[in-house]
Amino acid sequence: MIRVMLVDDQELLRTGFRMVLGAQPDIEVVAEAADGRAAVEAAGSVDVDVVLMDVRMPVMDGVEATRSICARGERPKVLILTTFDLDDYAFAALKAGASGFLLKDVPPADLVSAIRSVHNGDAVVAPSTTRRLLERFSVHLPAQGGMEPPALSGLTAREREVLVLVARGLSNMEIATRLDLAEATVKTHLGRVLAKLGLRDRTQAVVYAYESGLIVPHSPG
Repeated sequence: MIRVMLVDDQELLRTGFRMVLGAQPDIEVVAEAADGRAAVEAAGSVDVDVVLMDVRMPVMDGVEATRSICARGERPKVLILTTFDLDDYAFAALKAGASGFLLKDVPPADLVSAIRSVHNGDAVVAPSTTRRLLERFSVHLPAQGGMEPPALSGLTAREREVLVLVARGLSNMEIATRLDLAEATVKTHLGRVLAKLGLRDRTQAVVYAYESGLIVPHSPG
């Protein structure tokens, strides 16, 4: 059973999501919150797998709440609800540790699929969409001055290659074809990359590749 917490200051929206998710045999809504601070408190006392998080809320916004929740460890995963797919709130939330973002008018089937995907450790937003987001907000990324983070030196040449291709928006299957590897081998390499860099999922890997200077915004794909 996937345990979900709904966080939104609009009760009507929470009610709608609760009805959709309650109809699924493998999903249970175990908590709700109307602001970020309440969400952080609930996440510390209720066993939750996935948090569906609004960003624009009173008391504490969803970005700060996401940062606090994600700092605690691998669970729960956070899915951000946003109005526009290139919203600056979505950019900030990905940097804060969110595993992806969804539009508020997401079709019910896509909402359910996204929750299942993030629970399984997969990317909810296509890496190419995350890349467009990072390209748009690249002005906010720190300048590296030619210096790579020390953690990158711990990657093998192949792991580094896989990280670059993930950041450029390729799927595991596309990376396997590009590098003439089995898809399972690509998954193994990516798993090692995430472990070595202390990242939660492939969405975070895309963010890391840009922030570290491994991928230069607006560089050829």
